[in-house]
Amino acid sequence: MSSGSHQHLQNSNSKRSASRLGDIEHLSLFSEHLSALCLSPDYSDVVLIVEGERLSAHKVILAARSDYFRAMLYGGLKESSQAEITLPDAPLKAFKVLLKYIYTGHMFLSTLKEDVILDTLGLAHQYGFQDLETAISDILKQLLALRNICAVIDTARLYGLEKLVKFCHNFLDRHASKILTHETFLQLSQESLVELLQRDSFFAPEVEIFQGVCNWCKVNEDKDDLVMKCVRLPLMSVADLLSVVRPAGLVKPDTLLDAIAERTNVRLSSLPHRGQLIIDENVASPRFGSKVVSGELMEYLLDGDYHTYDMEKGYTRHGINGPGDQGIIVKLGTPTIINYIRMLLWDRDIRSYSYYIEISMEQKDWVRVIDYSTYSCRSWQYLYFESRVVQYIRIVGTHNTVNKVFHLVSFEAMYKMEIPNMVNDIICPNYNVATVDKSAVVIEGVSRARNALLNGDTRHYDWDSGYTCHQLGSGAILIQLGQPYIISSLRLLLWDCDERSYSYYIESSTNVWEWEMVVDNTRENCKSWQVIKFPPRPVVFIRIVGTHNTENEVFHCVHFECPSCEENNQDSTTNAQLNRKRDSSVLSDLRPVIQPPETATEAEEVPV
Repeated sequence: MSSGSHQHLQNSNSKRSASRLGDIEHLSLFSEHLSALCLSPDYSDVVLIVEGERLSAHKVILAARSDYFRAMLYGGLKESSQAEITLPDAPLKAFKVLLKYIYTGHMFLSTLKEDVILDTLGLAHQYGFQDLETAISDILKQLLALRNICAVIDTARLYGLEKLVKFCHNFLDRHASKILTHETFLQLSQESLVELLQRDSFFAPEVEIFQGVCNWCKVNEDKDDLVMKCVRLPLMSVADLLSVVRPAGLVKPDTLLDAIAERTNVRLSSLPHRGQLIIDENVASPRFGSKVVSGELMEYLLDGDYHTYDMEKGYTRHGINGPGDQGIIVKLGTPTIINYIRMLLWDRDIRSYSYYIEISMEQKDWVRVIDYSTYSCRSWQYLYFESRVVQYIRIVGTHNTVNKVFHLVSFEAMYKMEIPNMVNDIICPNYNVATVDKSAVVIEGVSRARNALLNGDTRHYDWDSGYTCHQLGSGAILIQLGQPYIISSLRLLLWDCDERSYSYYIESSTNVWEWEMVVDNTRENCKSWQVIKFPPRPVVFIRIVGTHNTENEVFHCVHFECPSCEENNQDSTTNAQLNRKRDSSVLSDLRPVIQPPETATEAEEVPV
């Protein structure tokens, strides 16, 4: 036999064929033979009795497929020695479906009634078939309808299927008014109904919710009045409380009087409002019925265009006249739960604005959720606040560094699932906010490109470009963040293509008038990467002032970030430093040494 015959068989067309030459797959035949054993007395060594019916089975197959049956049949329990085992709590139809799945790995839910599917889900949970449990849950999500939602959510709660429960809640939120009048609503368990009514996002007129609860109470026992206590009576008008609630006889007179008193005496913003919940989608859009009801040039704000705007058009505005300004008011199409606003301040130059934002339900009682009236803000604003039910949003500009007009180009409002860490209603970021994408800008300093300091490039710099500088003894490098942030660290890269060292100090401010020292390195010889940590504080402006350079009279900085991302970038930083040293060595070998400029010009941007 030739040596070639001892080699592994190979298929020259292996890329065209799923199986290789020499591989034999008879999975369908295996499945067919194993499936034939299901409910067959052939080789059976155990009989399962379900609802009085005897079902032949095979211990080894059951044990191989389920930890539950493995413990029962081989774990030393009394069932281990029994030829017949009664399963008292198993529904027969669902158990046969599960048994077929155990032997074949297939389950055809499309041919089953919904009650059998729910029973099968219960058995999958009981016997530890987690993959099957997940698969059935996913299919039930696709089959949800008003006719089955109540049964599905009760089943999901019973078995602790949190993801399915959450999906059902979202479905019920979207169809609140319809489910309240549907016949299956009366079959909802007390526990599920209480949990549903406690949700702010179960949004329907409270009088409709009360009427639905009244119908439920007629056919179910409301133990300890737990369901009725979830009805938010103060949200109903006094007329409805007197004409609908009182005649029903389900609310005690004192409770009714308390609701009327709360309705008439408590601030409207303090009432437990309900609103629709749409996650991660802008609801301040005409698609959701939202519109601008106050301000000049109202047609631009919600049109979704934040690219084509100039001095004449593309923004909505209001005059800044002082206390009493109505500002710009956006009315959402329906009361909605939001916790995030993104908006674009006019930014075709380096002007800054100050403003505050208030929310209301009926334009009578306003609650301030954002107050940046003492901060300088520019371009895109990313604003988080405590979740609230909102119908009206008022944006009031209090200052413009150029004139007496507040200009707003774009406005979005939504509910975000993920919220950054907040300190005193200001974002405390764990990511670099000194970037152009986050609206930061270099407003003082000399460079060939205005924002070279903020572009994140820590590799491509040399004697001529890639840094920002200022003349020692005159000026500074001044960075403005897009909005206030709570900052406790920063990092910068000093120009390091040779062995020079620098001295400097850094200050921070929120208004460009009052400065607070961050670090004083005027007596230190500093090189390359600098990481500075300090007590957390609100920051809008960062001023870097060089005081000494061992080679010339100019201070050079390549990169700036805050907060410091040194941990995330440690590996890339090390590689960048190695590359810089290598590149500098190559440059010095190829051309005469040209020192960085000894005199910084007054221009903010040096043309290439």
